[in-house]
Amino acid sequence: MRTRLIAAAAASAVLLLLTNPASAAAATPTPGAPGAGDPYYPTYGNGGYRVSHYDLRLKYQPATDRLDGTATILATATQDLSRFNLDFALDVSEVLVNGHKAAFANTGVQELEITPAAPLAKGSQATVVVRYSGTPSKVVRYGFTAWLRTPDGAVAADEPESAWWWFPSNDHPSDKATFDVSVLVPDGTQAISNGVLTGQSSKLGWTRYDWRENKPQATYLATLAVGKFDLTTGTTAAGVPVFNAYSKDLGDNADAARASVERTGELVDWLSGLFGPYPFSSVGGYVPNVSTHYALETQTRVFYSPAQFAKGANTSVVVHELAHQWYGDSVSLERWGDIWLNEGFATYAQWLWSEHEGEGTAQELADYVYASHPAGDAFWTVKPGDPGPQNQFDIAVYDRGALAIQALRNTVGDAKFFQILKAWPTEHRYGNATIAQFRALAERISGKPLGPFFQTWLYTPAKPAAPALRSAKLGLGLPSSPLPEPRSWQQIQASHTRQP
Repeated sequence: MRTRLIAAAAASAVLLLLTNPASAAAATPTPGAPGAGDPYYPTYGNGGYRVSHYDLRLKYQPATDRLDGTATILATATQDLSRFNLDFALDVSEVLVNGHKAAFANTGVQELEITPAAPLAKGSQATVVVRYSGTPSKVVRYGFTAWLRTPDGAVAADEPESAWWWFPSNDHPSDKATFDVSVLVPDGTQAISNGVLTGQSSKLGWTRYDWRENKPQATYLATLAVGKFDLTTGTTAAGVPVFNAYSKDLGDNADAARASVERTGELVDWLSGLFGPYPFSSVGGYVPNVSTHYALETQTRVFYSPAQFAKGANTSVVVHELAHQWYGDSVSLERWGDIWLNEGFATYAQWLWSEHEGEGTAQELADYVYASHPAGDAFWTVKPGDPGPQNQFDIAVYDRGALAIQALRNTVGDAKFFQILKAWPTEHRYGNATIAQFRALAERISGKPLGPFFQTWLYTPAKPAAPALRSAKLGLGLPSSPLPEPRSWQQIQASHTRQP
């Protein structure tokens, strides 16, 4: 009888494992995934944990490009973890997990694999300390470097990655965190980062700058600039602190840069009327002496290449990057394939600014884009809703993406459209979201089924028919040759340039 009971109990246990395998797996800690699961960049980010805060304490010597750092990372395990990865490329000397030394190794292209002394239980909080050093400009990954040297320092600002060159992280926009960045640099040199400057002190020939970003921030939006800058401060009309910086050696581009970036406060107030209250505790931009040609929406402290102002002042690029503070920074991508939610709306903000300035209405810009690309143009083969990593920053994501937004405006009407523009950054404030969620929001507010609309404008690799565009609605048709170029067009296009 006892034998039968034991056999029955064993059979029940086997049945439990078969019907509920998760309960068995939970008993044994397993490694976190070495990627976040993004189809575009499978090795970017990591699995098994979520980060809530980065504390970076750095020392940088511009003369030698030597960076020494200690990163303290606060994280929560999302599974029973035997080991986990951080994305990082500099030399690591020590790793501590919850105060105990952890084993570590470099694997893959940018993986720092960490094995704590004891496994981390699901739901437990962990404090990870990484001590490191190196020469970031000598680090090349995937054939490039995101660490930009300047005559008097360096800049970290790039997309979709830049963190690996200066701090270890879970480098994917789906895992946002707050930041404290403290940087020690030689006297006479400044260090600029995101958020608010909370402290500055000098001792023995070195000056420390303490920066804090107290709202969740994607790792690629974290920035660092070290050099000699002219600084300006102020506030928006709504009282948001403005902090701008310009390299002292910008040469002929200096005045045009100032004439553009110094309008930041005014433009934030204008954008707030479209998108709702500004979501962060500070705003501003910086223009270092770099040879790149792009701008980047680094959170609260926008990075501008001086080439953006080579042909004169360009407020349009400032509008684009500031619009990202709502569309891209406060509401961030869940995956890189949803890039339209960033670039389409930032470009459309430029179209609205053009209309505001009397340099071409959003509709005229939409008609111009539509007419400028014949049906056989490769422009139409890029799907703004899923362009693929090779086309993530293709001009079609910007221009066709904005064209789709104007078509949406014409489909739902101005009242519902501008309600949608404000609702999106309000309902997803400080979080992550997808195009599917945007479609659901647009359908809820407009009361219209929009599935075929989004399929046509975002996911079909062909030129759409134009029922939602002004000229077609009026029965005028669109000419086969391009329409006259709106006056704002050259500035808008200049802001989308990533390479010379």
